[in-house]
Amino acid sequence: MEIQISQKIKQLVNDFQLGVVHYQNIQVSESPQMLKGRLRLFQESLYFDYADKKITEIPAINEWRKLFKTIGTDPSRYRPSSEALYRRVQKQQYLDYVNSAVDLNNFLSLQYQIPLGIYDVKQIKGNVSIEIGTDQATYLAINGRDVSMAKKLVSVDENGPFGSPYVDSKRTAVSTSTTDALHLVYLQPSQAKEDAAQLLQALAKMFTQIHGGEATFDIY
Repeated sequence: MEIQISQKIKQLVNDFQLGVVHYQNIQVSESPQMLKGRLRLFQESLYFDYADKKITEIPAINEWRKLFKTIGTDPSRYRPSSEALYRRVQKQQYLDYVNSAVDLNNFLSLQYQIPLGIYDVKQIKGNVSIEIGTDQATYLAINGRDVSMAKKLVSVDENGPFGSPYVDSKRTAVSTSTTDALHLVYLQPSQAKEDAAQLLQALAKMFTQIHGGEATFDIY
């Protein structure tokens, strides 16, 4: 599987960078109590840390809001998924548990304050392109709603759009039958390549500690 970033994105955001981790031979299950407890405690800690603060003033979240605006997305209406998670925590609307992969993905998004997407490779057809969605780009999202991806950052395979740092599709969602997964890590454009590589290495290590299997990663 090849990953490509459209020239239009590179022209608008010349320091755009994407981390990609490919997992093989993993086992996804109900989240272990360790992960459930850690995710809950982390959210409770964040609630007290940010109870009286503006989420938009978090540097990593603010940077992604600016990127959304640059490519044509209104970040006040369509928020980066990391910001949406922080806003839920700020309201004490703590996350429901889904499965080990999704729950860890949410934990990592909160930890690194950036959007992440985890996808079932077997549900992806052909190569993946990161694009700015057209008026025809739509899909059924994991929240059960049909969403338009027009003027939004979107991941596309041969069957059409399937993922975004805004909200992901049901089509490629990870389940307990997933054995190979693709992790898209929407890095901060300002982050140094060396720091980004360390982040991906730590992220992949944590994922394989819980799910087994092997991981390879790259930065695009």
